[in-house]
Amino acid sequence: MGLKLKIILNPSSGREMARNNIEDSLACLSSHGKLERADISYTSGRFDATRFAMEIDPGQYDYLVAAGGDGTVNEVITGIRRAGIDIPVAIYTSGTVNDFATINRLPSLPSEFAEMLMNPDFKRVDCGRAGDQYFLNVLAGGSFSDVAYTVPSDLKTSIGPAAYWLSALRDFQDITDTIPIRVTNDGSSFETDAVMFFVSNTKSVGGFRNLMTQADVTDGLLDVMIIKKVYIPEIMPLLGRLVINDHINSDKVIYFQTSGFTIEPMAGCKPVTLDLDGEEGPLLPITIECVHEAINLVVPKGDN
Repeated sequence: MGLKLKIILNPSSGREMARNNIEDSLACLSSHGKLERADISYTSGRFDATRFAMEIDPGQYDYLVAAGGDGTVNEVITGIRRAGIDIPVAIYTSGTVNDFATINRLPSLPSEFAEMLMNPDFKRVDCGRAGDQYFLNVLAGGSFSDVAYTVPSDLKTSIGPAAYWLSALRDFQDITDTIPIRVTNDGSSFETDAVMFFVSNTKSVGGFRNLMTQADVTDGLLDVMIIKKVYIPEIMPLLGRLVINDHINSDKVIYFQTSGFTIEPMAGCKPVTLDLDGEEGPLLPITIECVHEAINLVVPKGDN
């Protein structure tokens, strides 16, 4: 018997390469006599992937395939978590960042993706929950929270992380603009003025492979990094630490691991909209939790 697949596909992702990649993968499976059924739902707008994921009958399929960018994957994960569905999830990303796929060495070629489905391994991975929304890779907030998603990946590759951040910072008129927040974690609280903050499930954020140096997708913890108020003369030293992976030891950085915590805006703080895996999320205040072993992830054989 061949595989029975439910595929949720964003056909516009990756300059429409997502559709081509899935078609090529299915052709490869068919050529090996390993495909019995492939039901494809195409997204056309926001939250379509979440709705499609919530509606599936997991008993009819071997795997749920999420095909698209980080936003599509985020919606699929949100859908199965809200519906309480536990089905092996195979991720085929074709967006510009693809942090989660990169850190988990998920295949990017159609033939390799088909090979993974034919000879799979499985890994239970964590995800984050912010209110009633979920994130597989990162939640972000603050002045620069979307920098990693708004600059093309090839620019990061060609000019390097430090130069990339410098070029991005030029677009901001006031880099000292901060948001006053109160963070409550493990029974204690602290207050700080933050330029930005990240809550990550993996080491890689926005294409920076080791931004969250201690993160592990299976440890039941989320890694939190808060960048405090930074003045112009302090930027270069901080970027220098980033290049050598010593940034979490800067006095401008607060870094900790937690299974759950709360972030609240202080009095006078403007509304802060959060970013979940590159998509618009809820407003502060928010309680953020790690959902341990939430997703049964399909991975290449030998990578578990």
